Amino acid sequence: MSSPLLLSAIWVVPLLAAFATLFLKRDDHLAVKLVHAVCHGGNLLLAISLLVSFLAETEGALPASGTVTQLHFAMDRIWIPALNIHYNVGVDGLSMLMILLTAMIIFAGVFASWGIRDRAREFFILLDLLVAGVYGTFMSFDLFALFLFYEVAVLPMYLLIGVWGTGRKEYSAMKLTLMLVAGSALLMGGILALYFGSHLQTFDLNVLSQYPFPRSFQRLFFPILFFGFGVLSAIFPFHTWSPDGHASAPTAVSMLHAGVLMKLGGYGILRVAMYVLPEGATEWFPWLILPIAVNVAYGPFVALRQRDLKYITAYSSVSHLGLVLLGLAVCTFTGIKGSAMQMISHGLLTGLFFALIGMIYGRTHTRNVDEMGGLMKRMPFLGVSFVLAGFAGLGLPGLSGFVAESTIFLGAFENPSAVVRGCTVVAILSIVTTAVYILRAANRMLHGPLPERFGTLTDAVWNERLAVIVLLIGLFGMGLFPGWIADALDGSVAPLFNNLVRAVVP
Repeated sequence: MSSPLLLSAIWVVPLLAAFATLFLKRDDHLAVKLVHAVCHGGNLLLAISLLVSFLAETEGALPASGTVTQLHFAMDRIWIPALNIHYNVGVDGLSMLMILLTAMIIFAGVFASWGIRDRAREFFILLDLLVAGVYGTFMSFDLFALFLFYEVAVLPMYLLIGVWGTGRKEYSAMKLTLMLVAGSALLMGGILALYFGSHLQTFDLNVLSQYPFPRSFQRLFFPILFFGFGVLSAIFPFHTWSPDGHASAPTAVSMLHAGVLMKLGGYGILRVAMYVLPEGATEWFPWLILPIAVNVAYGPFVALRQRDLKYITAYSSVSHLGLVLLGLAVCTFTGIKGSAMQMISHGLLTGLFFALIGMIYGRTHTRNVDEMGGLMKRMPFLGVSFVLAGFAGLGLPGLSGFVAESTIFLGAFENPSAVVRGCTVVAILSIVTTAVYILRAANRMLHGPLPERFGTLTDAVWNERLAVIVLLIGLFGMGLFPGWIADALDGSVAPLFNNLVRAVVP
């Protein structure tokens, strides 16, 4: 089997697992989980092997001097001839790394959900649909297919939260769905505008990136695409769906939601809006950087007021995703590369946080930090893992957060604008607030007297330890060995950045 077929297999395998699950007995929960452990474990190995092949192909290559993304493992087949829609897939460094991130999180999510018994078959089938959509979005270079996969990834969230969630799950599921559908409506309008506005009637991203759209066209449609994708990245003030959705979602869904689904927003802004409409990006970002700075600074202060662990992590995500957008908005090579690194780092970080919160809640039956205390005495593995995740969140050197955030800040100061540098200073100062709420929550949970009702708590079991260790390997691997990730991203960022330079200096 050729590499292009192996790449397509990554999104097909979850669908095959979902189909196979239909033939299992409804109450045979172990068989359902074993099918998915094998499926997503195999996909993780496949993603690793493709990444190794990709790195071997690109070893020693200099960043591209052109403005077209060079695709690896590419396959381009006509799909709907009447509309010139293609099945056009391939990867560059960013896509390959995001696919690997998705594979790691869904693999960990299966083992974090090992104890689920309520309609397990349907739960895992919906997870399969969600993750297949995410994989397809990251590898699609035809806008129609990209949008189709994007919708497949978003829509299962309604059922996953509304059926298997907790608390105000119906309200949270409906709020999330309505907000994301509104963003999807903007995306559909923007994509159709690109299709008809180019007069080429093509959805091919690389072709559209070379089409000279008039500045007036770019000025009109860049914000439509930006906010269409930005809703999924919880950009202020369209972020309110995110904390409620996180708080109500079951563990594996929270992991996928925060770990990869929300990255589709930043990825789409970079891959579509900035790549195809660079003049619109350079005109709008000096204005958009202000609400982006609010994103970064607002999240930590709201997190300080929370007592629910999921809400703390959710508002932390609003801030960290603001850093993704900040890296894009500064329009420098280093800043954009830092933004891509932050997507990966934040995916690992939030995936781990929500996995740990789910495991702790399953034992204590509370997420309120004021009702906890002394948990380190009964759950040392989970406690130490939570502290390590917290250190990554506040940017401790040696972990992924430091590498990503410092790259963004360095790239931001390469931009001579006083407004950009001022917003960057605000973003840097927000790290202090981040340290306060993370360390305070960890201290209240893990230290002090142990409540009597927690005297019989047990630590993580084998499946939970496996899920946590996979994500910790990612956090430490990126933090201690960031060079290969930065090199893999150079080829992805260069065409986009060259397009931006060409937009400023024709």
